[in-house]
Amino acid sequence: MKDWIDNENKVCAQNYYPLPFVLSKGEGVWLWDMEGNRYLDMMTAYSAVSLGHCHPRMIKVLNEQARTLCVTSRAFHTNTLCPFLEKLCAISGMDMALPMNTGTEAVETALKAARRWGYRYKKIPEDKAKIIVARDNFHGRSITIISFSSHDQSKKEFGPFTPGFIEIPFGDSEALRHAITPETCAFLVEPIQGEAGIQMPREGYLKACSQICKENNVLLILDEVQSGLGRTGQWFAYEHEKIKPDGLILGKALGGGILPVSVFLSRQDVMGVFEPGSHGSTFGGNPLAARIGLEVLNILEQEHLIERSKALGEMLLQGLKKIKHPFIREVRGKGLWVGVEIDPLQMTGRKICEAYAKNGVLTKEVHQKVLRFAPPFVIKPEEIQFAIDQFANTLNSLG
Repeated sequence: MKDWIDNENKVCAQNYYPLPFVLSKGEGVWLWDMEGNRYLDMMTAYSAVSLGHCHPRMIKVLNEQARTLCVTSRAFHTNTLCPFLEKLCAISGMDMALPMNTGTEAVETALKAARRWGYRYKKIPEDKAKIIVARDNFHGRSITIISFSSHDQSKKEFGPFTPGFIEIPFGDSEALRHAITPETCAFLVEPIQGEAGIQMPREGYLKACSQICKENNVLLILDEVQSGLGRTGQWFAYEHEKIKPDGLILGKALGGGILPVSVFLSRQDVMGVFEPGSHGSTFGGNPLAARIGLEVLNILEQEHLIERSKALGEMLLQGLKKIKHPFIREVRGKGLWVGVEIDPLQMTGRKICEAYAKNGVLTKEVHQKVLRFAPPFVIKPEEIQFAIDQFANTLNSLG
């Protein structure tokens, strides 16, 4: 595999730092490398493979639609877009949706909608709209999005940056209250910060933010690209606090582990700011993507995978908490989304991931100190136990 990796490094930009093996096959919760070694996938491409690798129903729909109609652009109506968006709006309780491809594109869509809504409905002076964001956020890597990133690695030598963003601490609703001005049009936040290391705010945080936004006529826009579609044991993470945001960003799992599919959903007045020519994407909402997205929603519903995420997530969380080792600082999470924080003075997350892979389980660290546990929803209890046992064995082998 070393020669394969060396050859790839000659032709592929080094914007990632993969673990040193080459995957060639996936089925359900399992992955295989070129040498035939099998690994349990506890990463699922940051929730993009929530249904598992090559889910039979997804492959069937992919083949059917690929033989019928794949891409036409939104210059024409198709028979797959409406059923997909109708179901998604019904599940989320939102009025309208705008389909895109990647999560980054959906976030950019939300930012544009929020600004134009602020100018048209709040009468914010032109070019003065402000959007509040949370520290340690991760919403993508476009120039505008990294403009409000807290991480120097994401920003170094990529300036100048897009203005109009105010940063406040994550989990602090009073900081939100004090940051709002007449020029504020929206608060963009992740219910749980995934790339920051599965950081969870205090209970009641989202509810307080929702109330503050309502009182000040500010849009509450939730980025649930990673946390949405069952990852936390509910359709959407905000449901744990029984609120409803003004805007919702979805992606990753919406593509069923097959295609990039994303969407921004919101109220009719917010979506109404878009008119022909104001925003678009050649591939956004294409017939193949829409058919895939609809089947994802059907599978989640009909196979009761969200209920599985809730029940098996508790097993995963409690099992990891029972591991007592000096490397572990904290275990936290919700549903099938758990982070294990490691003491970086004793061991790096990279070394743990490499050793864990040798024991048959794949995951990736965040900022060298938090390991992510986010398996497909189709995982079985005995497979979760395997992941827990091998994690304990891995830590013990390292010290």
